[in-house]
Amino acid sequence: MIPRHLTLGVAVMLVIVLSMGIYLRQMRRSATEMQRLADDSRPVAPPASGPTETVTLYVADDATGALRSQSAQIPLPGGRQQRAEELLRALLRIYQQPNSPHPLAPAADIRSIYLIAPGAAVIDLNTAFADQHRSGILGEQLTVDSLVQTLAVNVPGISRVRILVNGDTRETLAGHADLTEFFDVNAVSQAVAQSAQ
Repeated sequence: MIPRHLTLGVAVMLVIVLSMGIYLRQMRRSATEMQRLADDSRPVAPPASGPTETVTLYVADDATGALRSQSAQIPLPGGRQQRAEELLRALLRIYQQPNSPHPLAPAADIRSIYLIAPGAAVIDLNTAFADQHRSGILGEQLTVDSLVQTLAVNVPGISRVRILVNGDTRETLAGHADLTEFFDVNAVSQAVAQSAQ
């Protein structure tokens, strides 16, 4: 016969082992959820503040190979540079939606826009924007034209636009679209008008 204190000790040990098993299972679930949230690399931009305005976004459509204008109501801050950034972020939100006509990576973002010298603007994209962009002449050119045309139509006085990646000059967006020079807004506007015909 097994002594009573030994039986009681074994029972207590089984309860402890069972409790630890349940605790470890909950910890694994929690760690998995935390890892999933950490892997969500979408940028979190502060919400724009200011009055809501109607703007025109030029949305690329891969199926037609053209840009189409689309009106949107977005809150725009007072500063010219912040307004330009919010315009392009509104455009990116369209591209990052499911079933987008021109999908971009969820982590793609505008780091900043610099309005320099009379009529010049510099768009600074994050690394994920370029590194995760689909390679191809038409797709890359549609992205560039979409950014330039949206910016130029909604921010008066811009005549040329330069695109950087993570603050540095990059030869191409994803292997094709040349990013080494300024883009002439008039030339982009003419190309957009011709592709719409």
